[in-house]
Amino acid sequence: MAITSANQLELLQTAEAVAREKMIDPDLVIQAMEESLARAAKSRYGSELDIRVKIDRKTGRATFARIRTVVEDEALENHHAQLTVKQAKSYLADPKVGDEVIDEVPPVDLGRIAAQSAKQVILQKVREAERDRQYEEFKDRKGSIINGVVKREEYGNIIVDIGRGEGILRRNEKIGREAYRPNDRIRCYIKDVRREARGPQVFLSRTDPQFMAELFKMEVPEIYDGIIEIKAVARDPGSRAKIAVISYDNSIDPVGACVGMRGSRVQAVVNELQGEKIDIIPWNQDQATFLVNALQPAEVSKVVIDEEAGKIEVVVPDEQLSLAIGRRGQNVRLASQLTGLDIDIMTEAEESQRRQAEFAERTKLFMDTLDVDEMMAQLLVAEGFTNLEEVAYVDVDELLSIDGFDEDTAGELQARARDFLEEQNRKALEAARAMGVEDSLIDFEGLTPQMVEALAKDGIKTLEDFATCADWELAGGWTTENGQRKKDEGVLEKFDMSLEEAQHLIMTARVMLGWVDPTELAQADAEEVEGEDEEAEA
Repeated sequence: MAITSANQLELLQTAEAVAREKMIDPDLVIQAMEESLARAAKSRYGSELDIRVKIDRKTGRATFARIRTVVEDEALENHHAQLTVKQAKSYLADPKVGDEVIDEVPPVDLGRIAAQSAKQVILQKVREAERDRQYEEFKDRKGSIINGVVKREEYGNIIVDIGRGEGILRRNEKIGREAYRPNDRIRCYIKDVRREARGPQVFLSRTDPQFMAELFKMEVPEIYDGIIEIKAVARDPGSRAKIAVISYDNSIDPVGACVGMRGSRVQAVVNELQGEKIDIIPWNQDQATFLVNALQPAEVSKVVIDEEAGKIEVVVPDEQLSLAIGRRGQNVRLASQLTGLDIDIMTEAEESQRRQAEFAERTKLFMDTLDVDEMMAQLLVAEGFTNLEEVAYVDVDELLSIDGFDEDTAGELQARARDFLEEQNRKALEAARAMGVEDSLIDFEGLTPQMVEALAKDGIKTLEDFATCADWELAGGWTTENGQRKKDEGVLEKFDMSLEEAQHLIMTARVMLGWVDPTELAQADAEEVEGEDEEAEA
């Protein structure tokens, strides 16, 4: 089948028809045709030739051309597709390396096999172009809601017709009680769009927390306009959810706007989520206030936040404990997801027992180490003293402010505390040296003898060993595994060392060893301070 004048126009019409059917650029179809014709021509004239085909976009005329590139004499490898500068002078007036010599060759007569091969090339190119179009269309819609029609179910996964492509709603992304049949209409959240060998894959979800956030955006105009912002969402799909909102207009109640007149707005979302109960909570910058709101309907007596550990303790009245925890821990779990903190809930009675135990423990500490009676030890604890260091090095006026304490009593207590601490330091140093700790670590500023002993027990005996540590190895930290926060114990955590202090000590050791340039360290510190200032201004 030669490309004659009779079917030149038909070539263009075919390209336009295919492009219209597949909704792709007609030029991509013509390029596929050019490539397939060039491949057929190579099989006719020889695969070692560089033959290219150009189809005129107006007339449909296909031009077959043999291309030979001008190269250096020593670079000549393929006599059929390359020319030296000297050889090229027969065709070009002033040939240079990189110039091309173009000779038109007669159109090929496509046999049955060549025509079939050309057809396969065109189909492959069209399929690739169609996949690219689908990916480009849906990649920018990631994070939005799409309406579709159920096509079929495969192993519990739902295949959804989403217009110019298909999406997959996996079994674990469906709300538990939901069941679909072919041709059912469905609304989903586009969770992810990926390029894969079998084509672009659009992954849908109805359990993602952001699905509920997007539904509220559709139902509440104030959220769409940016007057109200959704700050956090937590879901137990199909059962219960909590959503935290804030209003940037003092005249608009964020909770009331999301609920709507007689609950019309929130009810529309509830109906879409198969009856999922939704708690709408006012967001607050203060973590404690926000948590009190998040634990509704339970009442909270007291909140204690440990920011460094990312934990929070909540004290509730005894009769409110089951309400705060919720059925199967649902209420506290959702509140934890909403705030991003680990929440420990205890009753007032449990907190009272814990405080009494701490009081008794500190009282015994002062009785044993300072050789004082129970009443005096209790007075120290009641005034907020928690350890010997505070007694030994606090301003004497603070001790004198305690009822019944005079200068002699205060001075004697501080002397006993210091003597005990010095004896503890001496024993710790002896133990550290016995374990082989070098003086470079013992003399390192910022480490107490007890800290050095603890490091030695963990195998850290030189300044080099110390400098190779990570900050969390010293101060401890938290990691998340399978959605659960896990505590990492630090070697020096019992000495109340923070991550910032650990990082400073490690970097100082590295500078002393010459591992880090002090000017770079100073520059990094300056940039960190500048970043903190910018965050504060924002």
